[in-house]
Amino acid sequence: MTSPPSPPARRERLVGLLLVGIAVVLLVSSVSWFGSGRAGVGIGQVVLGVVLAAVGGFLVRRGRAAG
Repeated sequence: MTSPPSPPARRERLVGLLLVGIAVVLLVSSVSWFGSGRAGVGIGQVVLGVVLAAVGGFLVRRGRAAG
């Protein structure tokens, strides 16, 4: 029988999932910036999305390992 995850591990996992969700929205919506001719904003949004996805993925993995 497994014990429930500790509150800090659960919180890390939830924050990680939130960051991954925000990253997905940023990456999907960046296409509209490229389509409107504002590639600089689109590139910035892609970079921020990749960084948030990496941090979120790290937190999800860390939360699962600690729980």
